[in-house]
Amino acid sequence: MAPAMKQWTVKGKENGFDELVLSTGSVPQVGDHDVLVKLHAAALNYRDLIIPKGLYPFPLKLPVVPGSDGAGEVVEVGSKVTKWKKGDKVVTLFNQAHQFDPIDIPAANSGLGGVIDGTLRQYGVFNENGLVRMPTNLNFLEASTLTCAALTSWNALYGLRQVKPGDTVLIQGTGGVSVFGVQFAKAAGAKVIATTSSSSKVEFLKKLGADHVINYKEDPNWGETARKLTHENQGVDHILDVGGPGTLEQSLKAIKFEGIISIIGFLGHTDPKGNPTILETLSRICTVRGVYVGSRAQMEDMVRAIEANNIHPVVDKEVFTLDTAREAYEYMWQQKHIGKVTIKID
Repeated sequence: MAPAMKQWTVKGKENGFDELVLSTGSVPQVGDHDVLVKLHAAALNYRDLIIPKGLYPFPLKLPVVPGSDGAGEVVEVGSKVTKWKKGDKVVTLFNQAHQFDPIDIPAANSGLGGVIDGTLRQYGVFNENGLVRMPTNLNFLEASTLTCAALTSWNALYGLRQVKPGDTVLIQGTGGVSVFGVQFAKAAGAKVIATTSSSSKVEFLKKLGADHVINYKEDPNWGETARKLTHENQGVDHILDVGGPGTLEQSLKAIKFEGIISIIGFLGHTDPKGNPTILETLSRICTVRGVYVGSRAQMEDMVRAIEANNIHPVVDKEVFTLDTAREAYEYMWQQKHIGKVTIKID
């Protein structure tokens, strides 16, 4: 009889967080090319919150074990596994089939915690190519935050055209992707302009490394303000846009000719009056690019950069346990966090 483990399951998408159920299941068995990982930590993303609320626009296969972000230790390997051995410390890859660029439809349909069982459990089986070496300078809680937010930010800054020393990068807000964006941009030698709606987070962003911080509630024309902070008012080289329709108008005002706006989220999902049309990409002479996390090859590059620059993810002071994971969902939904919300798995 297989040993038992605790795991969470999202049963459906009609009743919000009531769809989350904690139960006991069997530890999964490894196939020839699989790896069994004892998970020590997981981290939540906005995506995890909206799946049980029925708001997630990407592929789902319910019921599913939620969570894409996880870090742990290899405890068993399949007979044909060559990449890993028992005792290796690993981090999960979000789209398990996204090995190299560019992404294709099968890879986009292989997301952990959506189509494939995820990380809110004590043990998980993953294909040997669905894991990445854990950075040696991080603990399990820190490493568990890298799968989605960090890799998305890395892809935005390095996937299409690499950020260079002296570039100007505009980061929106203080969510996971945005915080990593500040850290990665500063490590590259770029100047960072950050936006926030909270005066209390201005000092946090400056301490993180932001050169300028704009309160967008006090300055609704923050795109023009950001442009004026660049060399000869030419505009920003890279923008990590997490607001979607609610922020794109200002992002277009801030962007430099031939700059890149990476569309990462849809937090500002209310359509403002006079929403910009696609033709503005012509008048602004810029690239607007959708970013869907990143590949294993990109994640391996990111891990090396994290080690070389000794970058440590910002983890919220409130750490949850597997038993209290549903409380972590509520905590993050109420926006009580600064940095990533993490779950320690015993």
